[in-house]
Amino acid sequence: MFLLAKNVLMKAYITCLTPSNCYFCEMFLALKKSFLVRYSLILLVVSCGPLWKDQTGGEPIARVGESFLYKEDVTPFITKEMTKADSTAFITNYINKWASKQLLLSKSKINLSEEKLAEFDALVSDYKTDLYTRAYKEALIRQGSDTVIGQSQLEQFYENEKENFKLKERLIKLRFIELPIQFLNKEIVISKLKSFQSDDIRYLDSIGVQFKKLHFNDSIWVSAPRVLEEIPPLTLENQNRYLKKSQFFELQDSLGVYLAKIMGVLEVNDIAPLSYIEPSIKQVLLNRRKLDYIRQLETEIIDEAIKEKEFEVYAQDN
Repeated sequence: MFLLAKNVLMKAYITCLTPSNCYFCEMFLALKKSFLVRYSLILLVVSCGPLWKDQTGGEPIARVGESFLYKEDVTPFITKEMTKADSTAFITNYINKWASKQLLLSKSKINLSEEKLAEFDALVSDYKTDLYTRAYKEALIRQGSDTVIGQSQLEQFYENEKENFKLKERLIKLRFIELPIQFLNKEIVISKLKSFQSDDIRYLDSIGVQFKKLHFNDSIWVSAPRVLEEIPPLTLENQNRYLKKSQFFELQDSLGVYLAKIMGVLEVNDIAPLSYIEPSIKQVLLNRRKLDYIRQLETEIIDEAIKEKEFEVYAQDN
């Protein structure tokens, strides 16, 4: 075996004694010292006349037993950005990994029992079938399934399932500003944030670039942990003191001054508002619609196959 590999290497080298070796020949010569080349593989130079081909007519660059690795298998991974040394190293590594897998596969087929091999073959077949059918179903769903959920559907589902939407964490509605430590006119900002009329909002927007953070949409529910994350002086220990409806607070640490007006609070086990869980409800309804569509599709496929005499079930003797 070792002598054969050596002879092949010599023949490959002789066939390329041209003014400049081709790319794969240079790569091949660089691989001659590889462990797998010396002891496990017969590598073949293909770009300047292969020494031999497999039965499919392809041009292999490596072989393990009856399995072949082809130039076209490796070429797509070679990018223009790679230097010759980079691509040579990459191909070396690719071939060795491929060979290792093939050799392990070959050994496993020899050493595993027939029952185990049959079990794995069945699993592979099932997995392949699942991949194909799942991809086909997803394509049909994208083409034929309606993905629009109306507001009335959302509201009806919410009303019917309301008891299942109890909160597991507090929700807060607030408007909030973080100021730099040395910010001037803090008292004006506090007054405007509390009043929050149209003129106040325009003023705050006009100087918003001076704020470190701001959140003016006080109609949106935000989880309490997120509020604590944005306002570091708030903690699990003191949150009940500050996170109360209609409460205004000013806190400070070494990073900034935090001003907030609390507009609403929902406690754990309160019913979640529709606006907060609407995305989740929409996803549930879409998943149900998807399952219904798949069931209908499977039924139609079977009915059509029976009609076209492509599917039949044979009677079984008792």
